[in-house]
Amino acid sequence: MEAVSATQAYALFATPIGHCAVAWSAHGLTGVQLPEQDEAATRARMARRFPLCHEGLAPPPVQAAMDAVLALLSGTPTEPADLGNVLLDMDSVPPFHQRVYALARRLLPGETVTYGEMAAQLGEPGAARAVGQALGANPFAPVVPCHRILAAGGGAGGFSAHGGASTKLRLLLIERARFNGPGLFD
Repeated sequence: MEAVSATQAYALFATPIGHCAVAWSAHGLTGVQLPEQDEAATRARMARRFPLCHEGLAPPPVQAAMDAVLALLSGTPTEPADLGNVLLDMDSVPPFHQRVYALARRLLPGETVTYGEMAAQLGEPGAARAVGQALGANPFAPVVPCHRILAAGGGAGGFSAHGGASTKLRLLLIERARFNGPGLFD
């Protein structure tokens, strides 16, 4: 559930893969939206997610986050940690999800792990399904890069953004993901 009462506004911005959006509060981003099928659908999605808010002009820290997402989705991040420095307002995010998101944010562009590996890194080796559920509820993609977590054996696994697993693979392609030798798409 989103912390809609704390959210001040949201803004859309164009990227090479479509119009993304961010919503923010005084404490950081409250939501990030990967593109829907078109700009109008992304705007409608934000209006549903944040019904008490309006579209507004992003303040400088939010604009910096938007610029970092744009750089990532353009395949030209200026600093791998740019998105790691984006402040997120996680007041309404359950504690386990916060732990999963913090670990996911340590992955650099192109780096991947499996749900099981992430569960083991969290000290909960039997929690791969719970990790997947937390990532499926991720309100901050791609700032929390859930697309970098794969199914066992290197399969794509699920992805809750518009386009599903094909969007996940597209993001990994933009990042030139590599694991176990050649690139994911070599």
